[in-house]
Formats: sequence, structure tokens, C-alpha cells
Amino acid sequence: MPIPEDVTGDEIDKDVRQELQSLPKGLAEDVAKNLVMVARLIDEDPEGAYGYSKVALRLASRVAAVREAAGFAAYASQKYSEALAEFRAARRMTGGVDLWPVMADCERGLGRPEKALEMAGAPEVHKLDKAGQVEMRLVAAGARRDMGQIDAAIVTLQSPELASNSTQPWTARLRYAYADALLAAGREGEAREWFAKAIESDKDGSTDASDRLAELDGVEFVDALVEDEDESETVTVTVTEVEASAEVEIDTVIEPEDDIEPEDESSQGEQMPAEVDAGDDEDGSKSAAQD
Repeated sequence: MPIPEDVTGDEIDKDVRQELQSLPKGLAEDVAKNLVMVARLIDEDPEGAYGYSKVALRLASRVAAVREAAGFAAYASQKYSEALAEFRAARRMTGGVDLWPVMADCERGLGRPEKALEMAGAPEVHKLDKAGQVEMRLVAAGARRDMGQIDAAIVTLQSPELASNSTQPWTARLRYAYADALLAAGREGEAREWFAKAIESDKDGSTDASDRLAELDGVEFVDALVEDEDESETVTVTVTEVEASAEVEIDTVIEPEDDIEPEDESSQGEQMPAEVDAGDDEDGSKSAAQD
């Protein structure tokens, strides 16, 4: 696959670069460039990232960082069986537990929430850092919801991390998942409160909490109204400002033009996952329920 000229391979993490030192220099550079492309595309173009990961995997399948990158690319493309196999391989090579939550979420994607819950109670979870434990909690709650156990999902998410006033990288997603579970249980008032809290901690827009809260607050966009009397067009837009709960009405008068139709305004409304057998998973894949 083509590599843009601005990609040198030096962009990769230094730990990954050290892993690649076991390869011949030219080969290491090629693998590094493909890994850079995986990282560059995985959010916006998962299938493209998956393609580059397959190239890297073909070149250096014995490098743990390559197997891990291939796993995340497959995971982003909802190829959960393949992702799980790559994560298992990477874990065998490193002996670490960092991939435990995303492995459990792959089990969810494969329609095995019971297995995900089993992994959530495994000893490996206690070896995870705080971020990993929160991710494992999110996966476990998602598995409960997969099984129709909404109240159990709510209880699973109730934790010191949820109640903390400090903002961590996982805070927005944890609050969002809790709000979504509350809403699924019909507890709309509490859900609104937690969607608002998710917004407060979501500095980089990792969730669509603003849109969800706007829906609960009744944001309304009114279609253009044509006033034949004065041969002008009045567009009225009602906007609810989520954080301030303020309503603003904007009236815009536009002179009509021949053959030009007014464009409708519309509003628009959101990883993770522990180990099982050391062998590759042969089951087919399907989309995981996203919390």
C-alpha cells in the first residue's frame, strides 16, 4: 500500500521503535511507516488502517507491537475474532495484561457477554492500572446490558471513579456510560444530570453527550416558513444552549431567489475491553454494542 512522502517512520513511539530494532534496518523502517499509517487512519478510516496493519503483520509478525497494532485495526473494523487472535498473540509475547479489557470487549463483539463477565472477575483485572480497571468496568457494564440486565449495569458503573470530582482521561466516558444506562432504565432525570456531568469532563469531544442532553432538553430546529404576503422568507431557529439551558430565537430574513431552494438545518448526534485460551479464535465477528 502507498506510503505518503511525509511519513518517515520516526513518528512511532520510542518503545515500539526499540522493538523494531530486532529487525534489519530497511525492514524496520518499512514496518514503522506502516504502523504510522495505522495510527493515522484508525479513527477516520478503520478499513484503511486495517490494510496497513496487514502489511506490517506480513513483514514482522514476530514483533508484539505489530500484533497489537493489527489487533486494534481489526477491532476498529469490527473484525472481533481476528482482533482477539492478535491480542492473544501479543499478550503471549509480552506477558502483560494491558490488553485484557479490549480482549473482553472482543468477546462481547462475538456475542459472548458471559465470557466478558468471566474475564471481568479474573485475577488479571487486579494487575491492571487504574485506567485499565475503569475500562474493564465499562466492558462489564456493557456485557450486563447485552444480557438485558440494565439495573446490574448501573450498579457495575457505580464506583469511586464515577463519584470523583477529578477529571481523568476516562471520566467522560464513564459518566456517559452511566447516564446512558440510567436512561435505558427510564430514569431520565438522573440521566440528564450525568450527561451534563459528562459534558463538563469531555474536553476533547470524545462522546456525543452534548447531543444526547440536547435531545432530552428538547432542542428544536424549525423549518423555514415562507411568508407570501411580503414575498420574503423568514427562517426561525430555536436553539437550546445545553450548559446554560438558555433559549435563543434567531429570525433571519432572506430575499427569495429564482430556482434556489432553502437548505434545511439539521442537528446531528458516540473502547473496551480480558484472557482466555492461548489459541486463536475461529468464531465469526459482529458489531459489539457500544456503551
